[in-house]
Amino acid sequence: MSARVTAFVLAAAGAASCGGPEPALPLPPPTTALPSPSLPPLASETPDAGAGIAMSSSSPSFADDLAFLSAHGAVHVLESKTGARVALSAKYQGRVMTSAVEAAGGSFGWINRDFILAGKTGTQFDNYGGEDRFWLGPEGGQFGLYFPPGKPFTFDAWQVPAGMQEGAWDMTEATPTRAVFKHTIAVTNASGTAFTIEVERTVSLVEAPAAEGVRAVAFETVNKITNRGKTAWKRDTGLPSVWILAMFAPSADAHVVVPFENGAPLKGSTIVNDAYFGKVPSERLVVHEDKGVLVFTCDGKQRGKIGLGPLRSKPVLGSYSARAKLLTVVHYDKPKASAPYVNSMWERQVAPYAGDVVNSYNDGSPAPGKPPLGGFYEIETSSPAAELAPGQSLVHTHRTMHLVGEPAALDPQAKKLLGVALGDL
Repeated sequence: MSARVTAFVLAAAGAASCGGPEPALPLPPPTTALPSPSLPPLASETPDAGAGIAMSSSSPSFADDLAFLSAHGAVHVLESKTGARVALSAKYQGRVMTSAVEAAGGSFGWINRDFILAGKTGTQFDNYGGEDRFWLGPEGGQFGLYFPPGKPFTFDAWQVPAGMQEGAWDMTEATPTRAVFKHTIAVTNASGTAFTIEVERTVSLVEAPAAEGVRAVAFETVNKITNRGKTAWKRDTGLPSVWILAMFAPSADAHVVVPFENGAPLKGSTIVNDAYFGKVPSERLVVHEDKGVLVFTCDGKQRGKIGLGPLRSKPVLGSYSARAKLLTVVHYDKPKASAPYVNSMWERQVAPYAGDVVNSYNDGSPAPGKPPLGGFYEIETSSPAAELAPGQSLVHTHRTMHLVGEPAALDPQAKKLLGVALGDL
């Protein structure tokens, strides 16, 4: 593996850790936002189901998305020496909204233009989009953060906490290659336990691997949470975790690819949890146990979610679309030692700390007669549960890389980064 690939895949700068309060950041330089031209939205706000993930002619370009976002608020853009771009928004909770291999290239993040145009806030889910957003876990269960105390674990009762989706975050540092966002979230779980959580997100460009015939963009978010309450967070009253979700546009041939551990000690154990929102049909989830990889169809046409626990998950997963000529690779820092992970199942849980480390979600109607949440798919990673005393912190790092090229050029990268040949998909 080349040193450039190692910089992306094996970086450990954001490995989860606990420690005391850190010194405050130095005063930031003045932030320069891009101009906000008053441009109309694209004629087609959402790529059709058969469109490529990012390179289809029906999908917006990075320049189009940037102009649209800038018309609705300040955007900070990171730019690599190769011309790759990453667009960030303090207005939308420090999200990475989208990225591209060049200014005129296809836009990789899914942006919910209809919701942004409507100008609403405080809804059940303020779904602005974005290919790296910060949330907290768990979602469901007696310690879930998305169901108020006493409410049933149903879609109608599900509510994203205000601190995760309303209001701008402070951008305390902004350079051409890095930005830092800060925010404090107050949230209460389904058992009535209150948390005061300081969040610091550092978004940086990452060097992508060099390969003939391949253009790439790569970035990472280092997400630190600190207990700013007066009491320790304990297992018996619920623990939070860092939950990073990446939203991408679906397509008929978009598939999430998840390598998994497959050693002899794991024989006979559960490989994947596919029962979050009803069991995923076998034609949409293919598990190649002999090869140690599963493939999940992400066409935005049927709601479903999968997850892998700490014994099965590897620190890398991704997605691929042949039509888009796009390979996406997600890497995260996973602790080597066994660690508890929060359980996000929508039910009263027997094992609230036997949750998943990586997940993928395919959008679709959540109930008969209800519209989809927007039409997208997600790749998600989580930190271990944060059992922190006041002032202690936990860090979770999530990295994203998009590679664009012909299948022959992308195949060696898929083998190197995901351990799977494109032909096996």
